Amino acid sequence: MATKGIWAVGRRKTSVARAKIANGTGKITVNGKDITDYLHHGAHLVRDALEPLTFLEQKDKFDILLNVSGGGITGQVGAIRHAVARALVAFSEAFKPPLKKEGFLTRDSRMVERKKYGLHKARRGTQFSKR
Repeated sequence: MATKGIWAVGRRKTSVARAKIANGTGKITVNGKDITDYLHHGAHLVRDALEPLTFLEQKDKFDILLNVSGGGITGQVGAIRHAVARALVAFSEAFKPPLKKEGFLTRDSRMVERKKYGLHKARRGTQFSKR
């Protein structure tokens, strides 16, 4: 069905992940590295990034090539998760109802609130001094 592969884009915070999914043996590459080497900060990050695959029990059936940029490690993991879910839906519409029900297809729109002038951070003001 999809020999050349299907591309999908996922986003989280300021991170963007592009995922190319194709039939294969379960090899997952992020920016030219194996996913466990790229997300070396902990096994929970790899688990979170590949949650749509494990939820559908399709972990060893697809090869995924990911290009990730922007943001930090948490944002990139969220972007990977979103991109993988969208790529699975593009691959087969049968995956859409369970992924949508679990919330994998919804983009997490939470962003960092901007710093305001006169404050130390977004909401943190100066310390009160009585004298």
